[in-house]
Amino acid sequence: MILTDREILIALREGQVIIDPEPDLAIAVSSTTIDLTLSNTFKEWPSIKGLSIRPGVDGYKYSDIAKLQKAAPPGPYTLLPKAFVLAWTVEKITIPYTSRLAARVEGKSSLARLGVTVHATAPVIHSGFEGPIQLELCNLGPNEIILDPGMYVCQLVFELTVGTPERGYSGIFQNQIGQ
Repeated sequence: MILTDREILIALREGQVIIDPEPDLAIAVSSTTIDLTLSNTFKEWPSIKGLSIRPGVDGYKYSDIAKLQKAAPPGPYTLLPKAFVLAWTVEKITIPYTSRLAARVEGKSSLARLGVTVHATAPVIHSGFEGPIQLELCNLGPNEIILDPGMYVCQLVFELTVGTPERGYSGIFQNQIGQ
């Protein structure tokens, strides 16, 4: 079941979800989502001639390949057509695994209509997750898009889980900052 605005506010008030810094709830909460804002941290994957990456094969580790990323200067970021960049939310999200909640991150339609995807294929925010949300931004449109830190960039949809997990999320992206 998807939480409505009323249940999102209750979850925040009761600590079932913690968002720090807490957004302006009068603006950020809609009927079934809460909006999050873009940080000023961006990382690019450079194109390296002759480099082929085969995920899932022995020897491949994301932490090793992530060393190839280069940080863009902080501030507004120009997302060129067909470009891909990693970015993060300003807000740090905590979903205690005992809260019986999980979330999905979705893009904003205002960006989608310009051709910008906000997450490639990783929308799940697991029970027990803690940290800012990493975004995989891609410009599928024909124009350059200026991304300003602090702009609303994504929204979270909270879902009630059927039960409480035996343990919370403990993957490599826990407390992900700049990875």
